[in-house]
Amino acid sequence: MKGVIWGQERAKAPRRGRWSQAEIGRLRELYGLRDDETIAKEMCRPVESVQKMAEQIFAKTQRTGPWTTGEVERLKQYIGASAPDVIARVFGRPLEEVQFQIAEMSRMKHSGSWSQDEVVAFKRLYGTRTEADLAVVFGRSEESVFRLADKLCLAKDKAFIRKMQGTSSTKMPRWSDEEVVKLRELYGTSSNLEIAQALERSVKSVVSKAHNLGLKKSSDRLQQMGRQNVNLRYKRSESEGVTDD
Repeated sequence: MKGVIWGQERAKAPRRGRWSQAEIGRLRELYGLRDDETIAKEMCRPVESVQKMAEQIFAKTQRTGPWTTGEVERLKQYIGASAPDVIARVFGRPLEEVQFQIAEMSRMKHSGSWSQDEVVAFKRLYGTRTEADLAVVFGRSEESVFRLADKLCLAKDKAFIRKMQGTSSTKMPRWSDEEVVKLRELYGTSSNLEIAQALERSVKSVVSKAHNLGLKKSSDRLQQMGRQNVNLRYKRSESEGVTDD
């Protein structure tokens, strides 16, 4: 497995036989956050092999009792990504405790501004979680989740939509010639969020179309983005959050 780049270099046929330590480590990272089929595809292993190895490397129930702050924060990453029984396996806790903890989290709601850290996490999770699950993860109302997603022009991932609807394809509105012209005008100097708001499209749609057209940000815009990223990384505060109003 030396030199393997996950998701890029794969054998033509699924690998079989003994698992390497690198593969086991990668499975630990992915299991419970992605479905078995997706993991199997990335690791180029049969689904049955992934499931069998997961049963082996994740210990049976080992601990009970109060959840630590670290466990609760980690649990948020799994809510909506996998079923409670899978989460229980990953955490080494009884299924009943996992279900109880999630139920407790669903009752805890707060309002007010979203911190920058919350917004960053929200953007990362939104495409692959339902609004109900996101409400639990962030301790917000579903209405608050809808409002923030609308303000940030976020959209669900196509694969997630197909999974939820049980369909094989997702029809997306075609770009008109006028929209393409506007995208070309704005892309180099405007943020993707500003463009999405102007065109009433999702940020994902803007990024995808710009990539297909070979559009690039201007050097000035790239420098501005770099400064913004540094600011977000080192100067985050509640006062800089996106409001819940």
